[in-house]
Amino acid sequence: METEPATASNAGILARLKSLLGGHHEASVTKRLAGTIFIIRVLSAMLAYASQILLARWMGGSDYGIYVYVWTWVLLLGSMMDFGISASAQKIIPEYRTRGEHALLRGFLSGSRWMTFIVSAAVSMGLAGIVRLLSPWIDADAITPLYIGCATLPAFVVANTQDGIARSHDWMRLGLMPQFIVRQSLIIGLTAGAFALGFGLGATAAMLASAAAVWIAMIGQMIVLNRRLARHVEPGAKAYDFRGWLAISLPILMVEGFYLLLSYTDVLVLQQFRSSEEVGVYFAVVKTLALVSFIHYAMSATTAHRFAEYNELGDKARLSAYVAHAIQWTFWPSLGATLVLLAFGKPLLWLFGPQFVVGYDIMFIAAVGLVVRAAIGPVERLLNMLGHQHICALAYALAFVMNLVLCIALVPRFGGHGAAAATSIALTFETVLLFAIVRRRLGLHVLAFGKRTA
Repeated sequence: METEPATASNAGILARLKSLLGGHHEASVTKRLAGTIFIIRVLSAMLAYASQILLARWMGGSDYGIYVYVWTWVLLLGSMMDFGISASAQKIIPEYRTRGEHALLRGFLSGSRWMTFIVSAAVSMGLAGIVRLLSPWIDADAITPLYIGCATLPAFVVANTQDGIARSHDWMRLGLMPQFIVRQSLIIGLTAGAFALGFGLGATAAMLASAAAVWIAMIGQMIVLNRRLARHVEPGAKAYDFRGWLAISLPILMVEGFYLLLSYTDVLVLQQFRSSEEVGVYFAVVKTLALVSFIHYAMSATTAHRFAEYNELGDKARLSAYVAHAIQWTFWPSLGATLVLLAFGKPLLWLFGPQFVVGYDIMFIAAVGLVVRAAIGPVERLLNMLGHQHICALAYALAFVMNLVLCIALVPRFGGHGAAAATSIALTFETVLLFAIVRRRLGLHVLAFGKRTA
């Protein structure tokens, strides 16, 4: 009879799935949490993809290009204006917990958010003043969206800080859903409502909807996070070590800042030399390939605070095995996702509009850098969590400079193709540098294939 072997085979598959996704071993927990993050980011990508398609069709090429340009500045500046606290929280919070420094922990959980809000609000007002001063040289249609972008920044920064705090407690859904699901849903809902009511959906209206979505999502996240922290952290005295937090965070900010500059340089340079329509096409290509970056992001968000925890405990063997696991689960899924996206690239770009299909060739060029970067996994988080922020920041700075120089050299002549080539070359250069740094400083071979130790 074939029933018994089939039943045994099914039972074996279920057992393997249970072993893979269940259990309390750090590898199982990491896969489960990374899977949660990846699902959230995929859902977010679908919502973002839908919103970009709708906006591109509702707004027209020129207005859509302006919106992309302003929103890119919001993403870039908003991700840098938290001093690196959102990333350093994954180092500071586990260390405070491990050492039993509860007063400092309570102080960080509240003080970090107040600090980032006050400073980001002040910087935003300064940026609005700069926009006013430069208004004679700025596209008239972009001035009001830029002002709205400045008003969006404080909420964006606080949301990033809260994300880092939530992830440090393994509350991945609380950290990510407000920014990636709730915010995107609100953007779609508000812009769709304006369009249905017959309002002209230009760049200004789209930025107003985006600003409202950021503020609403951040406030909702704050309410839920405060309730959870009240149950998780016992009340008591608070101590504030602003200088110590900044000493850890600012080098990490340099890493995050140079990475963000590396990520957005192509779009920003393209805007200076090419038409808004071409910027829109390139942005559609980048959004289409975003799934690959989400895998890397999922593993980085899941593993960073554990790198810090295992290092603080002095468990080097556990740390080494965990790093190898994180790299494997970054590279192979990223490679598979890249092949799928390239296979279906044309119909995916067509969803934005028939004119966006011209960007299909660019996808192949841009994909190279993403795959190469995935081959070493989240090693930048490893370096940050183990106190090697400065050398990591230097590697990112060199990659950013290379990207900027190449973009300026290639974009005027080759447009989006040149921007994609510049970014892929810079990402490859960055990967080689990080591989060499980790091998020399930590004695680890951090490729997804080959020997595991130096």
